Amino acid sequence: MSNTKKQFGIWMDSHHATILGKEDLDTGEFIILGHVENEGPATNSNEKTANNHEITLTQKFFKEIAMLMPNVDEIHISGTGQVQEQFMHYLADTAQYKNAVTTESTSNKMSDERLTEYIRDYFN
Repeated sequence: MSNTKKQFGIWMDSHHATILGKEDLDTGEFIILGHVENEGPATNSNEKTANNHEITLTQKFFKEIAMLMPNVDEIHISGTGQVQEQFMHYLADTAQYKNAVTTESTSNKMSDERLTEYIRDYFN
């Protein structure tokens, strides 16, 4: 039985997420699994409606990110602002992910190549 952990890395802000994982658990090379965009709420004159719509879009954004990471053992979330924290709460409240070891850091947006190195170095 393999002792290899399923590790994922994410860089995210409130509009965009880049998700990394290992293409092959044995080689342990991190690759970009995908990019997820959060289109954000359309301009809406009604603030309450806009807030509800934003919450719905954020949930959809989080769900789309999570779908790229089946069977998570460890996840490192980096980015700017509060959204990593919200995403960590989302994972903790989702049965499939609640046992994943989650860590976070703050970092500015970086190229896919740089992000791949950053996540690789974080886990090694």
